[in-house]
Amino acid sequence: MTAEEEKLIIQKVMSGDKNAFEDLVLANQKNVYNLALKMTKNEEDALDVSQEAFIKAYRQLKSFRGESKFSVWLYRLTYNMCIDFIRKSSSAKIVSLDYEDTSGNLKPLEIPDLRNLPEDNAIRKETRKNIADSIKLLPQNHREILVMREVTGMSYEDISGTLGINTGTVKSRLARAREKLVEILKKKGTFPEGYRQILYSTQKEGGGAS
Repeated sequence: MTAEEEKLIIQKVMSGDKNAFEDLVLANQKNVYNLALKMTKNEEDALDVSQEAFIKAYRQLKSFRGESKFSVWLYRLTYNMCIDFIRKSSSAKIVSLDYEDTSGNLKPLEIPDLRNLPEDNAIRKETRKNIADSIKLLPQNHREILVMREVTGMSYEDISGTLGINTGTVKSRLARAREKLVEILKKKGTFPEGYRQILYSTQKEGGGAS
């Protein structure tokens, strides 16, 4: 559906033809559901979030100013609702990251999912909190793109459509976000001993880049 077609339908809805909104639902329901599914990792949750997204989009339709396509606006709205859902959920995972050192070489930084390890629960909680707190220290544009790619597994194309930027910008911003997170984690140095060694060895290989 083109932007012009979307605008015509929106005009009908705003003029009182509520049934016209169904055309927007039919045109976007598959992509909205797929985005929600990728982020929530659960079919029922994805269905609930996507349904709520369309309800919210209908209620907030008057706030749509046409600066982007309706579908992109809807995608962003769905993404934000998924983030809220994930924050309220206890199922968020800690992920593995790769980053480029100053020589352009790809380096692994293993940040394991500690939930199933036979270690003290307090240590697991502290480690998860440390990583979550470190991500919060990132600038918003770095934080959101890191979550979208590394935590929810969204494709570059999905991120591009959601944020309204090209895939090249997605990749470069993601690289900077990874680099900044690595720096924060290395500086904090509060991992259990085994994971601290990984951070220190990574710093040495990377030449201590800032």
